[in-house]
Amino acid sequence: MSDTPPDRLCVNPRSQFYSKEALERGVGIRFNGKERTNVEEYCVSEGWVRLPAGKAVDRQGNAMTIKLKGVVEPYFRDATAAV
Repeated sequence: MSDTPPDRLCVNPRSQFYSKEALERGVGIRFNGKERTNVEEYCVSEGWVRLPAGKAVDRQGNAMTIKLKGVVEPYFRDATAAV
């Protein structure tokens, strides 16, 4: 795995953008200069993040999300974990 996080990543295992390796390594997100810990999905090239909308869930039990646009800066929390 490279030293840069993927362009798009999702925490839902059913998503095509799910990456177990990246999530195990620990990905942090800065959105518009603020550290976010509740990001469900992000895309750097398109400049958006999906965040849960409170405790609301849909009929399948998935968290309801809102999409916010801005500057997305992903990084690996532990740079030495890739060894």
